[in-house]
Amino acid sequence: MKLKLSLRIWILIVAIVLALLAIKPSFSSGVVIKSIDSDSPLVKEGVTSGQVIKAINGKPIKTLDDYAKALEEINSQPGEKRVEIVTDKAQAVVLTNQSLGLSVGPLPRTNIQTGLDLQGGARALVKPDVEHISEEEMQKLVDISRNRFNVYGLSDVSIKAVTDLEGNRFMLIEVAGATPDNLRDLISQQGKFEAKVGNVTVFEGGKQDIADVCRNDASCATIESCLPSGQGFVCRYRFAVYLTEAAAKKHAAATANLSLDSSGRYLNESLHLFIDDKEVDSLLIGASLRGRATTQISIQGSGAGPTREAAIKAARASMNRLQTILLTGSLPYKLEIVKLDTISPSLGTDFTYAVFIAAIAAIFSVSLIVFARYRKIKASLALLLTSFSELIIILGVAALIRWNLDLPSIAGILATIGTGVDQQVIILDEAGGRRELSIKEKIKRATWIILSAYLTLVAAMVPLYWAGAGLFKGFAITTIIGVTAGVLITRPAFADIIKRIES
Repeated sequence: MKLKLSLRIWILIVAIVLALLAIKPSFSSGVVIKSIDSDSPLVKEGVTSGQVIKAINGKPIKTLDDYAKALEEINSQPGEKRVEIVTDKAQAVVLTNQSLGLSVGPLPRTNIQTGLDLQGGARALVKPDVEHISEEEMQKLVDISRNRFNVYGLSDVSIKAVTDLEGNRFMLIEVAGATPDNLRDLISQQGKFEAKVGNVTVFEGGKQDIADVCRNDASCATIESCLPSGQGFVCRYRFAVYLTEAAAKKHAAATANLSLDSSGRYLNESLHLFIDDKEVDSLLIGASLRGRATTQISIQGSGAGPTREAAIKAARASMNRLQTILLTGSLPYKLEIVKLDTISPSLGTDFTYAVFIAAIAAIFSVSLIVFARYRKIKASLALLLTSFSELIIILGVAALIRWNLDLPSIAGILATIGTGVDQQVIILDEAGGRRELSIKEKIKRATWIILSAYLTLVAAMVPLYWAGAGLFKGFAITTIIGVTAGVLITRPAFADIIKRIES
């Protein structure tokens, strides 16, 4: 006798297929560029974060070990090194004696995105230092902060506004692969930049006064010199800044009435640079610039270290920070770090593996218990099938909406599986219950019980979405996705399967 599948069972099959397409397992090889330093020689060759490295100097790169060996071989070469990198979108050949400035990671095998808990990195819950902040003001703060991280070349950054149950607004920042100290340095300072001639502010950081900043061009942004100083070295840097017409006119007005110094080459006032109201440098103003509306000026600074290499690194870091503040402007508020966490990637991977093994073992154990209780191998297999299909659908929806699966999300998946098994046992109990009722009536009674439980659970998850300033959002989202898929797809299909078994 040919088994005819009902519409509900077909809906389940289609949902599983669509979920698998959304997850999209990949068998490609290579390593993905997580971030790239803004002063890396590869930037000018079109290499960006998110690209997949396929080969280095003609050798295939399939794993992180291949990448590490290729770098070790490059670093062992004396003097200037020739590096040829082939990615999925670019091919770059550079001659350099400096670091490539790349941070790489394994190529994702699916479209499922994992959160910081599983990747490793740092997370900060940040609050603006103001009593009240509107939704629009918070979004502006998020946008400026995101621009800052983008300027630094970081790709694995998540910045979003969150609200707790009391209505307080926070900014949640997650950076994969970063340390708490790195994250604190990036967000704790307001970064207010001012350039003054005497007591007059001639321009500030941000698009209103800064048209552009030279960053990745050695002809206008470079380390000028590195000289011994005391027990170490000091390196000077210089980069060009392009002012707007309005800022150029303010600079001209501020210098129009200045006189020359004793050398006759410079004006008697310098251009003083301030960050967060602290003077970081002062520049001599050439006599030819008096009263002149110039749109291009040169900013200088320095970095010190115990060795020449350390001084160069400090100078580059100082230059990058100053360039970033000039480009993005200051933050509109000072930020208070409410909570700062670090997560080990190895701990997250081990935990994920253990959780999914536990989930699979739990599903099999429950199926065995169901078989022992009802003595029905078909019903036990049906429960096993629907539980696994529910897991696939949840992961498929998460991949489709690009939701980052973190530890609360995984906890939500486990809770959903437990709820699903419980409701399927209700269907089994009702189906084998009172004999005076038809199988259709029994399933209908079970459906109403499940629907009531579903509405109660969703009502409980809605406030949890905002609890803890959004830190439990993953649990609420995956739980709601799971129970909704269960009520609309897997439970009706399971009920139809049980109908056929009982009939």
